[in-house]
Amino acid sequence: MIDSSHYHTIEKPSTAEYKERGSKFLAYAYPIRSVEDFKKYLQLLKKEHPKAVHHCFAYRLGLDGNNFRVSDDGEPSGTAGKQILGQIDSKQIVNVLVVVVRYFGGTLLGVPGLINAYKTATALALQLTPVIQKQVLVNYTLQFDYTKMNDVMIIVRQFGCEVIKQESQLFCSLEIGVPKARINEVEFKLKELQSVEVRAI
Repeated sequence: MIDSSHYHTIEKPSTAEYKERGSKFLAYAYPIRSVEDFKKYLQLLKKEHPKAVHHCFAYRLGLDGNNFRVSDDGEPSGTAGKQILGQIDSKQIVNVLVVVVRYFGGTLLGVPGLINAYKTATALALQLTPVIQKQVLVNYTLQFDYTKMNDVMIIVRQFGCEVIKQESQLFCSLEIGVPKARINEVEFKLKELQSVEVRAI
């Protein structure tokens, strides 16, 4: 986490199941970019598992360490969300959401049993998806005449930028993520094209 131009996250969603005395814990891990992503996945899982008694979760977003949330969703305090976040942090990954859906099996597991179950289910799900290194991107909006599209896309590809949103009419609007380490070069190149309006978001 020392190098602020890169971060580690999971490559793709994964699911794992852990059973303990009749209770079933289904862990879902997702790479996310925003709180909106988190809300979307949580709603989907609640629709998919309406009969589950708990939908506990934790996520961590961004590099500053301040953007995270945990929920025990009715389980005894500290037995679920904190354990899930602990597993995310132990892998030193960010932009990750893990939701653990629990189906109650009729036997109370007690605090130590719950802590172990949520920790294990999360660890299993995170083991199933590769951890990858990604560049920290800074978002920019570009506005330009459509005749410049080719020149702009050459720069976008050359510097490993990511296209987030694109609208093309006679006038094009592009939202891109620029690798933090290459901002100066990208800004310089785009400004060289003239008539391209560049704005950091």
